[in-house]
Amino acid sequence: MLILDGGTGRELARIGAPFRQPEWSALALIEAPEFVSRVHQRYVDAGADVITTNSYALVPFHIGQERFDAQGAMLADRAGALARAVADTAPRVVRVAGSLPPVSGSYRPDLIDQARSRAVLSVLVGALAAHVDLWLAETLSAVVEAELVADCVAGTGAPLWLSFTLADEDLAAPPMLRSGETVAQAAIAARRLGAEALLFNCSQPEVMAAAITDAREALGKQAPLPIGVYANAFPPQGADAEANSGLSPIRADLTPEGYAALARGWAGAGAGIIGGCCGIGPEHIAQLHAALR
Repeated sequence: MLILDGGTGRELARIGAPFRQPEWSALALIEAPEFVSRVHQRYVDAGADVITTNSYALVPFHIGQERFDAQGAMLADRAGALARAVADTAPRVVRVAGSLPPVSGSYRPDLIDQARSRAVLSVLVGALAAHVDLWLAETLSAVVEAELVADCVAGTGAPLWLSFTLADEDLAAPPMLRSGETVAQAAIAARRLGAEALLFNCSQPEVMAAAITDAREALGKQAPLPIGVYANAFPPQGADAEANSGLSPIRADLTPEGYAALARGWAGAGAGIIGGCCGIGPEHIAQLHAALR
């Protein structure tokens, strides 16, 4: 069992880092990077085996095109260096995952622009490559996003983990991507693209177990991939959700103990990589470490 870290943006806000929309988690990286190091350290102390670079918001969608053109590569390099420094001073092996976000905003497969996304991802990959042990393409809403990321990181020498966000308005519906594609399609694409792990993130915890089951069935016994989960603590995010329009509320019922109870179910379903996304903090990760290790 590998334990991932939790959400970065909400944790930065919680510990008093500079934080506002639209910059979100990038603001601390720009104005007070010591807070970013502090968040990484909190997750290492909680037991995380993998910490993720604070590069999710380093896209024009969050920091503006002018700032991205002028400072995007420098800020991504800073994000990678901060995570690397914390990992290298850990008392055990801690890996650094280079976060590669959906360029046009979370949960919006209808806004995917391949040419624009390629240009932004190329900058992030080039700046992060020297610092990371693996690539984590996060919150993918469609298979086409995964195909683009796989192409962008080809030749870097670091393995690729693909993580898809799931439609979660109807908890009783079969699990599917926000594009309407099935989990089976995502799983088959991940194997075709040479990913070393298939994950599901930034969706309600209740939809994850069925996704694990569907993915395992699709992959079968031939060359199965490690499967991971890191859910968020948001209420359902609809197809018309406006990314970056404001801070989503956090569910009061997802205590560290409650989240760990759900995670035991994911582990029982076959997940071997578990962590947390937005609203899941170091206390949750510490509880995961205690419950799953």
